[in-house]
Amino acid sequence: MGGRKVGGMVITVDGKRGGLDLLFVSPHLHSGGIGYAAWCAVERRHPQVALWETVTPSFERRNIHFYVNQCGFHIVEFYNSHHPDPNTPDSEEETDGQFPDGRFRFEKRM
Repeated sequence: MGGRKVGGMVITVDGKRGGLDLLFVSPHLHSGGIGYAAWCAVERRHPQVALWETVTPSFERRNIHFYVNQCGFHIVEFYNSHHPDPNTPDSEEETDGQFPDGRFRFEKRM
């Protein structure tokens, strides 16, 4: 933004599947449209991706609002100690330790 770093993003793209691993914007610039603009740029840059996925902790209401209401993702799964992420080794320990209230998995079909 004006030559300054104001955030960052980590994505993975494998053919028609994409993953949003990390998206952050400097806290003093929240609600300014930077995250949404960055996400829109990713979609434009990777038009071949038919399905995007991401996860966020259930307590991060701001993230949930952003992904669902602004970016068009849908909540498709809720990982917790009773339903661990099958793709993450030791996810039950991670969910109980780092994310005791669980995590939501989101998808966006293009």
